[in-house]
Amino acid sequence: MTQWVFQPESATALSVAESDRLFPVRRVYCVGRNYAEHAREMGESTREAPFFFTKPANSIVSVPENREGLVSYPPRTEDLHHEVELVVALGAGGSNLNLEQAEKAIWGYAVGVDLTRRDLQAAAKEKGRPWDVAKGFDQAAPIGSLYPRGETGPLENGHISLEVNGTRRQQGDLADMIWSAAECIVELSTYFELKAGDILMTGTPAGVAALQKGDHVLASIQRIGQLSFRVQ
Repeated sequence: MTQWVFQPESATALSVAESDRLFPVRRVYCVGRNYAEHAREMGESTREAPFFFTKPANSIVSVPENREGLVSYPPRTEDLHHEVELVVALGAGGSNLNLEQAEKAIWGYAVGVDLTRRDLQAAAKEKGRPWDVAKGFDQAAPIGSLYPRGETGPLENGHISLEVNGTRRQQGDLADMIWSAAECIVELSTYFELKAGDILMTGTPAGVAALQKGDHVLASIQRIGQLSFRVQ
């Protein structure tokens, strides 16, 4: 009889708003510099094709609606940055999808924050090294409850913002994305076979800045509510 060498971890899952359902997460893909103003603040000024990086699924901190999450300040950094993002969850997948197929693959949406060890990212960029330690650390992806696309409709526009201790730091509109969520999925599907359970963090508006221990973060996207967490 086949046995595990050790008991595997439980599957990472996101809560589904206004229900007791859970959405199992397979992979976490992220789009870099997908808002023009943020691209400029990071030193880029051209409309380049979407590029991607990943986070481990177990780096997610799932924060159900109407609750406050806790995120530990990570080691080996003195410059932890927040990046509020629209999270897109896939209920179907495939390779080399067209735009219509990509749109139909979207199961739902959530508010997320891509946490980044910016000093480590800058050092990696300077040396031409991967971003894994800057983007894929423990608790690097707080994400709120998912809202089914069948209830929200496609989120092609809507206000997106982030506050720290009651002070607005980031704001924009989903319509400001250089590449829409569906367009990003199309491009991503040329690199990977996408499957149900994959999620995509779609980029952040300008205004990224540092967090400190004790800070309270409130991230919001119109029509899908808020994500609240405290850094400890």
